Amino acid sequence: MPTPLTTIRLRALEGAPLADPVVRETVIAAAHALAERNNVAVRAITAHDDHITATLELDRLASIGFAAELRRITNKWYAAKFKEPNLWGEHHPTDNDPRDPPI
Repeated sequence: MPTPLTTIRLRALEGAPLADPVVRETVIAAAHALAERNNVAVRAITAHDDHITATLELDRLASIGFAAELRRITNKWYAAKFKEPNLWGEHHPTDNDPRDPPI
């Protein structure tokens, strides 16, 4: 059975935090380091001003876990370095938010 490939994306909810070259390179390096620590093959990583995309040799569920951990560690670094609460933003649902799934 071939190794599954999954593409994940972390997107900032507001602004363009990865427009800063230091932030962008640190997030990319964090993704590579996380993959190396967990023996995950990275096929591709691209970053833009408001998101990072990675194609991993993982199934969908494991890739979601990878994205969650990348978000956690980069948020922690960002908060410590820039004294800002969050790199990726916090989703605060409202009654009419189309991003919220129906119940």
